Amino acid sequence: MNEMYNMSIGIHYFGVMIMVFVIIVNILHVKMVSNIKNYSRKMIFIMPLVYTVISLIIFTGVVMMAAKHLDFTIQNIVMILFSIVFILLEVKRYKPLRFIDPKKSELFEIYRAKAVKILLIELSVTLLITAWMSM
Repeated sequence: MNEMYNMSIGIHYFGVMIMVFVIIVNILHVKMVSNIKNYSRKMIFIMPLVYTVISLIIFTGVVMMAAKHLDFTIQNIVMILFSIVFILLEVKRYKPLRFIDPKKSELFEIYRAKAVKILLIELSVTLLITAWMSM
């Protein structure tokens, strides 16, 4: 049981580092792209990656909780809440893309500002929780 717990901690930490990298790539992507068509086309490939990494982190967290006999600590509760908030923020970031008219660039600029704000919130919370858990 201890081996499974230690392996899950390693994979969980690796998944969080991948998530930080993916968030940074998303920030750069949304800032560099020139129009909505290019952005939407590339998001088709990035969206599954984001949700796969989120799933990896949640799954390894569940395995660690099972190895600890479902011991709910403050850290576990905060991470569960963060997972829910993170998924809701991602939905909030992706949903407006369906309603943006490709011919209206000012709508994409509004979306870009909101998307960068959401991504910076995700990045800062991820780094804060990582720092908190490393103590």
